[in-house]
Amino acid sequence: QVQLVESGGGLVQAGGSLRLSCAASGFSFSSNAMAWYRQAPGKQREEVAFITNNARTRYLDSVKGRFTISRDNAKNTVYLQMNSLIPEDTGVYFCNAPRPGRVYWGQGTLVTVSS
Repeated sequence: QVQLVESGGGLVQAGGSLRLSCAASGFSFSSNAMAWYRQAPGKQREEVAFITNNARTRYLDSVKGRFTISRDNAKNTVYLQMNSLIPEDTGVYFCNAPRPGRVYWGQGTLVTVSS
C-alpha cells in the first residue's frame, strides 16, 4: 500500500533552517508528482511546493526564494529545504502524492518557528 512518512520537523528560531524529508513507498515514485502542504492553527491546508516527475517546481508566493523542493528518485524521497524561516511558517507540514483516483497524505510533521 502507499505510505508517506515525513520527518525533520522541529522547533527553530526565526531566521533558521530545517529540511523535511518524505520517504515514499507502494507506488512508482519516479513517475509521480509530489507536493508539500502545510496547515497552520485555525487555517486551511495550503500547498507550499510542488515537483513534477521531471523535477519542474512551483511554490507558494510567500515561500519563493526561501524554500526548495527536491527529489531523489533512487531513495524514493522528496525533500523540502526551508531557509530564513519566519513565525508565519509555523504549522504541520504534510507530504502529498497525487495518484489516479486518489490523493495520498503522510501523517505530518510539526514545524514551529519562534520569534
